Amino acid sequence: MLRQAHWRVSTVMTEALRPLGIELRHFAVLIVLVDRGPTVQRDLAAATGSDKAGIMRVVDDLERRGLAVRKSVPGDRRVRAVEITPEGIELFDAAHVAAEPLAEQLVAELGPGEPEQLRELLTRFAYPAG
Repeated sequence: MLRQAHWRVSTVMTEALRPLGIELRHFAVLIVLVDRGPTVQRDLAAATGSDKAGIMRVVDDLERRGLAVRKSVPGDRRVRAVEITPEGIELFDAAHVAAEPLAEQLVAELGPGEPEQLRELLTRFAYPAG
């Protein structure tokens, strides 16, 4: 059932983001950058469930489009933090506006309070205590 739910959400959100020229994997990274600010690539990989090579490709894509930049981390020349650009914030805002009504449609058949309950349960499932 989780796989079917994932497929449904992915399909709907992919269509919402297509006109903006980004994929769900790009949007996931932008969400982390907006929430956390500049973030090192290994932490981006962990936050989005990506591997090292996958996150590098996504960051490369975002950088090519001017949506994010890599910057040196003071004290560690080997590590780069990824930072969203003003253009990235603008695109994130547009993506959020495009995705919000579709996200609401996805949970429209749930009863009062159930969308929040679903979010809480999925959060606890995905990020267990400890």
